[in-house]
Amino acid sequence: MVLSQMEAGKALTAAAAKGNTIKVQTILEEGRVHPDTLNEFGRTALQVMMMGNAKIARLLLEKGADPNIQDKHGITPVHDAARTGFLDTLEVLVEHGASVNIPDQNGALPIHFAIREGHRDVVQFLAPRSDLKHANVSGQTAVDVAKASCVPHMMDSLFAHIHS
Repeated sequence: MVLSQMEAGKALTAAAAKGNTIKVQTILEEGRVHPDTLNEFGRTALQVMMMGNAKIARLLLEKGADPNIQDKHGITPVHDAARTGFLDTLEVLVEHGASVNIPDQNGALPIHFAIREGHRDVVQFLAPRSDLKHANVSGQTAVDVAKASCVPHMMDSLFAHIHS
């Protein structure tokens, strides 16, 4: 299986986006494709993968994918996992060196996304690992976003970590 760089990136990202673990593994191993190979849109498999598939995340990361890769908006896979609420994928990313403190182009950390979307379990995971004093470009910290979110008990999820 010899693929051009573009074909390899396209095949790998398509398999990851569909959640096809076996195909991802085959492309990585038999095709000897690096997990950070870009598709025609300039994105890697980790950036387009089905976020609810922690197995694909683990496979890509174990094969050397960059857990902190950012798109043109500064969004990392951790931002995506936090926004969509996939705690298992988030845990795999962090376990493999992903930072939870990389801001996007608006200064938002992954915890800001999780709070806005109301993912309490994700917020509880991120809070002790996040810089809760970090403000986005609007000057809002995670606590400010939680206060404005109107999501019941979101402040409780942060409270234990505010004074840490």
